Amino acid sequence: MPLTLSPWFLLLFAVPVLWLGEGVVRRVPVLSRFNLPVPVVGGLLFSALLLAVNASGLAGLTFATKVSAAWWTWLVTTEIEWAARPLKNLNLPLLVAFFTCVGLGAPVQVLRSGGRALAVLLLTATALAVLQNTVGVALALALGAPPLLGVVCGALTLVGGHGTALGFAPRFEQAGLASAATIGASAATFGLVAGGLLAGPLAEWLLRGRGNTAPGPASVPRETPAAVASFFGDLRALGALGREAVGHALLIAACVKAGAWVSFGLDRAGASLPAYMGALLVGFAVRAAHDAAGGTWLRGEVIARLAAVLLPLFLAVTLAALNLAELAAVAGPMLVILVVNTLVSLAFAAWVVWPLLGRDHEAGVMVAGLVGFGVGSTATAVAAMDAITRRRGPAPRAVALVPPTGGFLIDFTNAPVISAFLQLLR
Repeated sequence: MPLTLSPWFLLLFAVPVLWLGEGVVRRVPVLSRFNLPVPVVGGLLFSALLLAVNASGLAGLTFATKVSAAWWTWLVTTEIEWAARPLKNLNLPLLVAFFTCVGLGAPVQVLRSGGRALAVLLLTATALAVLQNTVGVALALALGAPPLLGVVCGALTLVGGHGTALGFAPRFEQAGLASAATIGASAATFGLVAGGLLAGPLAEWLLRGRGNTAPGPASVPRETPAAVASFFGDLRALGALGREAVGHALLIAACVKAGAWVSFGLDRAGASLPAYMGALLVGFAVRAAHDAAGGTWLRGEVIARLAAVLLPLFLAVTLAALNLAELAAVAGPMLVILVVNTLVSLAFAAWVVWPLLGRDHEAGVMVAGLVGFGVGSTATAVAAMDAITRRRGPAPRAVALVPPTGGFLIDFTNAPVISAFLQLLR
């Protein structure tokens, strides 16, 4: 008889999953050379182990992923919602806190200096959304499937991710695609795995072909130990920072709470945006005000350390809960469309985006980021970029520009693209 375990076990297993990932990446150097993020490796190995246990017939184990515990959901909900004790994804506070770090960690001057690179990233990501939908619809028609399936397996879930898929699901169901929410969740999960596995290797292939590393003395030698020392090293570093780390963590918590109200307002206004959008915008606003006032107390390196702890925890919890059996059982046409769209996205990034960005170290890291959020999610994009920069050296422009592009700018262009295709295919 199948047994559904409490979601709190996912938090309990998160650190062992990361330990497993780091151990495997250390012992299999090829994983590090291709910039596979530690939490992706550990999470998928844990999911595969769970799949093997279930396939053996010894047990039928799955994890619940939603909680209603008041102490856990308060930070990411308004009091209006919180009073009803809503079910929320266990990983939501980790995700929202991470994107708050993205907002707080993006100096306005760096974003202003983005200029052409930021424009190229946003325009090419939007073009990729159009391309994914076009390929998806064409394949759906060729396979005798509903054309709306091509959009669901296109920009809705690949560029859009889980949040966009769930936000648009009612409109797709009204247009005639039954179970759009379930299909969208499966397709977005496929993208999350594909983005986590492919973004780093593509960038490594592009950079190795041109021998690119970061310029100047900050360049990091290609040593596997440096690439792997991530979560536990960052955790120790935070402990050493003491009160400063606590102060920044409290600020992040305050931004998360304020962001819940911003997201609530955006939702009431009819905006279909990811749950982390409010906190991300609050983080940007706080950082902009800090910089405009000439403040020096907000330290980028502390925020980066906190983000480097939150992101692996989020990915470990998310990927450990994957039911790979359900993913493997994706219907034939859906799987074909997802695979082809993933390959098309990789080709587009390598043959169009890479030359437009300049074929240098920063360009390679940005390409990894674009593939990360263009196929998977912004979280996998940041994880892939982190794996590259730990080995090949810093890429400050890429690290500053990719998260806001994949985190919220693309939502402003992807939503109209999805709506246009939905209107055409009704």
